[in-house]
Amino acid sequence: MARFLTTVMNNNDALQKHLHVLLREGEAHPSLEDAVKDFPSELRGVRPEGSPHSAWELLEHIRIANWDIYEFSVNPKHVSPKWPEGYWPTSPKPPNDAAWDKSVEAIRKDMDAMEKLIADPKTDLYAKIPHGTGQTIMRQALLIADHNAYHVGQLVLVRRLLKAWG
Repeated sequence: MARFLTTVMNNNDALQKHLHVLLREGEAHPSLEDAVKDFPSELRGVRPEGSPHSAWELLEHIRIANWDIYEFSVNPKHVSPKWPEGYWPTSPKPPNDAAWDKSVEAIRKDMDAMEKLIADPKTDLYAKIPHGTGQTIMRQALLIADHNAYHVGQLVLVRRLLKAWG
């Protein structure tokens, strides 16, 4: 029995590490940190030709979705924004540079909170969230990682179209 428990704990440790890498490091694609690093402020609100979104819209969408997914995971009283308008900013341009920085910091904060939840030994990654419809913490972490990868890719594409990447 002790060997089984050690294996399960080691598997949980490995899963937690894999989720961290998936959430933060990108591996096969740029991370969010890479995508926003030194993004020229004068281009943050520009929708390049052929793109339906500016970098600001994508960044805010990532922030709102991450916040919503995390809050749903831990708060039974959480109410999600109305879809789709509640998940996107009303303007393609950030009101100012501080708003961009605040959005990036809020994403970091929510990612930190999700990672802390995943790493908590009391968190059963496979248990259904009591107030959900079958979701688990692991599913929510994977949802954030998947959603972010998609939109970070869009952010990188917007930077490339604006000739502000690499």
